[in-house]
Amino acid sequence: MGPTGDIEAEKRKGRSRLSNGFGRLPDSDGRSMWARRLRDVMALHLSDLGGADNASEAEKSIIRRIATITIEMERLEAKFAKAGRASKADLDLYQRTAGNLRRLIETVGIKRRAREIVPTIEGYLSSKGRAA
Repeated sequence: MGPTGDIEAEKRKGRSRLSNGFGRLPDSDGRSMWARRLRDVMALHLSDLGGADNASEAEKSIIRRIATITIEMERLEAKFAKAGRASKADLDLYQRTAGNLRRLIETVGIKRRAREIVPTIEGYLSSKGRAA
């Protein structure tokens, strides 16, 4: 235990910036349009799981892959729109990627999860002296 007695703080010292939640991509400062979009998509999907605190580390890892694939599919869609068509190779890649994305999303669950609100309504009302 460190001088402050904070065991968790001591554990965090030996972990990477990514594990501690301070970094997103190795060798990136996170300011590129791609990195910002990655954070946005991850946040949206984590919100569907009830927030980052409600998601397991495995779910967070899958969400990161979902966000990466989503961004790359958006880039392909922009390429299709700009060209006014999709090449056979790009369309094949798009279809295979869409299938993989669907499977990853099914793994973490497609539906939104309700986030637990603290205090509960009952707790709030009882603290005010009223029964629920």
